Amino acid sequence: MKPSLPLFRRGSSVTSQLGLSDRIFSSAKDRGLAAGIDAGLEQVEASLLGEIVFTDEIANVTTRYLLNAGGKRVRPMLALLTAHLGNGNLADVVTAATAIEITHLASLYHDDVMDDADQRRGVPSAQIVWGNSVAILTGDLLFARANQLMARLGERAIRLQSDTFERLVLGQLHETVGPRADEDAVEHYIQVLADKTGSLIACAAQAGIIFSDAPDEFEQPVIQFGERIGVAFQLIDDVLDLSPQPLETGKVPGTDLRAGVATLPLLRLRERAQHDAAAAALLERLERDVMTSNSAVSEAADSAITALREHDVTAQTLSEAHGWAHEAVEALAPLPDGSVKKALTRFADTIVERSS
Repeated sequence: MKPSLPLFRRGSSVTSQLGLSDRIFSSAKDRGLAAGIDAGLEQVEASLLGEIVFTDEIANVTTRYLLNAGGKRVRPMLALLTAHLGNGNLADVVTAATAIEITHLASLYHDDVMDDADQRRGVPSAQIVWGNSVAILTGDLLFARANQLMARLGERAIRLQSDTFERLVLGQLHETVGPRADEDAVEHYIQVLADKTGSLIACAAQAGIIFSDAPDEFEQPVIQFGERIGVAFQLIDDVLDLSPQPLETGKVPGTDLRAGVATLPLLRLRERAQHDAAAAALLERLERDVMTSNSAVSEAADSAITALREHDVTAQTLSEAHGWAHEAVEALAPLPDGSVKKALTRFADTIVERSS
């Protein structure tokens, strides 16, 4: 899966960037929740530094490479947030949040090998520095360490971790193999997004409920929220991939298409091309000048990418992303009104605001 574009800026707390300290929060209880999440994130950060330590010198360097490069800690933030539907930042919540972030970190090493990515988090990707084999083995070590952490929390945590890991792998497998001849390409793509991105976000939200001893009936709403917001997140990335402002997105316009990734705008264009001559002509240009050009930047490729960005299928993709975010918020209906629900709603808004 392509690297995701930034959701939060560096140098500021996650809660302030979500508006949790000003635009939404006004009561003392609300401000206390924001402060509690930031304090929990500090605990998670310390836990990450303490847990990603190996006696083997090489392993200690490679496993900490992307950790030291930064990261927004979105998944731990969600776990800490939903935990406030229960007893808050308990030690088990911090442990689970740490394990989930290490799982995410491990997946980045593997993803960059699969995608032959040059960079991650502003530094050369691990396989550029050490080669594919070391990058893959580093990811494996991190997965192992995440599993060890979850094992401390008991059988429920082990099953949660195992089920999520299975979906991560299946998502990567299905993305690599592609849809079957009799399978709808868009449905296949959305399922890949749900497995590769939505599953771990849902796992984080669910972990906050489980390990804070929150009511069981809150689990399904936050799971559905996480699944759907993960899909929305990646669909917004599909739109931003076509952005003409690489300084803001951190990517050359059409990076994913140049790498041969069939994002939703292209899949929707292929549907249109079956009965629309103009769409068919644009599809031919993209396949000729962009997706077979070995990521080369050329006037013809740039022109085709601009045409796709301006085509209705890109607006349709943006609309679908908003739809998934809206469904994510609707899934929260069973949760009690209050600070946590407002924060989760704001999180969904922040996802789709990345496109503006």
